[in-house]
Amino acid sequence: MKTGLIVLGLVLTIGGPVALPLKSLAQDSSPGTTKRKVRSKVAPDYPPLAKQMNIKGRVKIEATIAADGHVVTTKVVGGSPLLVNAAMDALKKWRFEPAPKDTDEVIEFEFNE
Repeated sequence: MKTGLIVLGLVLTIGGPVALPLKSLAQDSSPGTTKRKVRSKVAPDYPPLAKQMNIKGRVKIEATIAADGHVVTTKVVGGSPLLVNAAMDALKKWRFEPAPKDTDEVIEFEFNE
């Protein structure tokens, strides 16, 4: 038990705290942000290695949506590295309702098979 605490202390000292930056969390709930309606979704494929290793969890991706509704850019906000690529590949195939200008959205995928 004591060894585990020492190791945890060393990891936090060397690597810094393991937490999501507040900036990324604020984007979900900022009052000026309007959610674009999704026209079509593509579900991510559960990566075979992640399934074999019984890895479950959520992946958050920030996406820039063009005025015409297609995904222009993506940026990972959080999630398991084994699940991130599947979520990003699926999100790039999504289509949103048109809008007057490009918007940024934070999309969350849940892997729990």
